[in-house]
Amino acid sequence: MSEYNITSVDKSDRYMNQMVDALLEKEGIRRDKNLDYTAAMIDDDYNVIATGSCFGNTLRCLAVSSDHQGEALMNDIVSHLIEFQYSRGNYHLFLYTKLNSAKFFASLGFTEIARVEDANTVFMENKRTGFQDYLDSLRKDLPENYDPTGKRVAALVMNANPFTLGHQYLAETASRDADILHIFIVSEDASLVPFKIRKKLVMEGTAQLKNVIYHDSGSYIISSSTFPAYFQKDSTQVISGQARLDLAVFRKIAASLGINVRYVGDEPTSVVTSLYNKIMAEALPESGIQCCIIPRKAIDGRAISASTVRQALKDGNFTLVKTLVPESTYRWFTSPEAEPVLDKIRKESNVIHY
Repeated sequence: MSEYNITSVDKSDRYMNQMVDALLEKEGIRRDKNLDYTAAMIDDDYNVIATGSCFGNTLRCLAVSSDHQGEALMNDIVSHLIEFQYSRGNYHLFLYTKLNSAKFFASLGFTEIARVEDANTVFMENKRTGFQDYLDSLRKDLPENYDPTGKRVAALVMNANPFTLGHQYLAETASRDADILHIFIVSEDASLVPFKIRKKLVMEGTAQLKNVIYHDSGSYIISSSTFPAYFQKDSTQVISGQARLDLAVFRKIAASLGINVRYVGDEPTSVVTSLYNKIMAEALPESGIQCCIIPRKAIDGRAISASTVRQALKDGNFTLVKTLVPESTYRWFTSPEAEPVLDKIRKESNVIHY
């Protein structure tokens, strides 16, 4: 343990934040926009000599001044952040680091999940068998006679916030084209519609499809761990890096399940989805995975999107909602059970996906 003090940095503290930014810039690290806790180590002259931050269950923006290398200050910062995460109930932790820092974090108990060489990024977790346990859990979802050999095995990843006719059309298209369809439902509750409800509506809206296997995404597909820009505004550079990381993890999942094609819906109104699709179309074929971008189902010349549905729900326009969602989705949103979710949507200032 070093002799220096570690303190939390309030978002309103301009002076401290400027010093944190200066240190990160000096060490060649870009500060994430999406942080919910930042710590700084202060020397006797009140200079920031080390820093680290959190977002959700991740550790981010870790840096030690080059003037203090070799003093084991990073150990202290990481220990502080882990203690903070534990205090708020996050025990399975993830971090991003540069390629040349991976060995150091491995010495602190973090295990590599995936890396993106051209983005100089390694994705790690503090649970040695975490990712393997996740792959094992996916295989538990499979029927006993599961055999992907020689088959067209497709994947869909859906947030479905909420499940629309567009999602249903995409699932029907993939199911018709494939022998087996894996639908991964984003399980992190970072959306206005809770995961339990989103999963229920996805399964009800695709119950007619007989070749579907459902999976929870966990922390390894489009989550605040792998792809926080999906839920938060950020620069295209950050979105690109996070998308490549998310896809690097997905390729390992695909290899485990024999997936050889991924279907995605085109969504020109979403900056994040549009860029993600572009990167996916470039990256997946390199691993032998075909990428099929399906034009969105449209009504009256306008593509159906979950954003439009959320706005209609916010406005109380259930006549419009009924034209955009399957009967099962409409039935749930007009039930008493939906009232807490509707109240949350009404109170949200902006329900349009970035």
